[in-house]
Amino acid sequence: MDNKNTAEIDFDTWAEVARTDPAAFEAMRLKAIEDVIESAPEHNRERLRRLQWRIDQERRLARTPIAACMRISRMMWRAVLGPNGLNERFGELQRMFHGQADAAPAEPQPCADVLLFARAND
Repeated sequence: MDNKNTAEIDFDTWAEVARTDPAAFEAMRLKAIEDVIESAPEHNRERLRRLQWRIDQERRLARTPIAACMRISRMMWRAVLGPNGLNERFGELQRMFHGQADAAPAEPQPCADVLLFARAND
């Protein structure tokens, strides 16, 4: 296989390499990731490396590729909808835009069922 710039490789090529030479595919994948991180502004690179580490750990912990995809998807949705996520940041920007910078967002009320467990005799 010739050594193309990863941005020039199409999906079919990547899929064929994954099918026929998993080690080469993994090397291509790692190079593509590193190229993207290196092309980012220097002040973002450490954060991107940490994020990639988390993604790699989710992939490692998953039993199947579909499970890995689902784990990574949940991780992304938490970053959007979870505490201090993108959705909250958009809410802050919207309040600032409408001149309500001092207005705090409504805090969700925590709720949970408390389960009592009998203490085992020692």
